[in-house]
Amino acid sequence: MFEKILVAMDSSGIGSHVFEQALSLAKALNVHLMLLHVLSPEEDNSPGLPGFSGVDYYPWSLNDVSISYRQQWDEFESECLELLRSRTAEASAAGVKAEFIQVPGSAGETVCNIAKNWEADLIVIGHRGLSGLQELFLGSVSNYVLHHAPCSVLTVQSKVVTIPESAKAEGMES
Repeated sequence: MFEKILVAMDSSGIGSHVFEQALSLAKALNVHLMLLHVLSPEEDNSPGLPGFSGVDYYPWSLNDVSISYRQQWDEFESECLELLRSRTAEASAAGVKAEFIQVPGSAGETVCNIAKNWEADLIVIGHRGLSGLQELFLGSVSNYVLHHAPCSVLTVQSKVVTIPESAKAEGMES
C-alpha cells in the first residue's frame, strides 16, 4: 500500500500536529518518512519578503536592510533545520526510518516536485482552513498539492483551540 510518506511541515503549531499524525501512520504501516520543510516567504513564521515596513526616517542604507534581512533568514533557516533534525531523531527513536530535507521555493510546487522525484506513495500535509478572501490572497498550499500531487494526499486539519467561558471570565478580571 504505502512505503514512502512525504511529510510537508512548517514551523507552526499545525506542523507539529502533521508530524504526529504522520509518525503514527508510519509506525502502524512500518514505512519510510521524508520530512520536508520548504523555505518560503509565505510561511507564517518566516521573515517574509524584504520590505521597508518599520524602517524609521533616519539615514540608512540598502545594504543595512539587506544584511539584517539575510541574518533573519539565516536564523529562520537554522531554527527550521534544527526542528527537522529533532523530529527525525524522534521518528528514529520510535523505530521509524526517517530522513529530512529543507529547500527554498514555492511551497506547493516544491512539495509536488519532491514527492515525484522521491517517488512518494503519500503526502501528509496540514490544512489551516483558510477560505474566501484569505485563501484567495494568501493561497493554499494544501489546495495546490491536492490538485497537483503525483500521489495520494492526506490533509491534517489544524486543531481548533477553544477557551472555556470560565477561563475567558477569569482572564477579564485580571
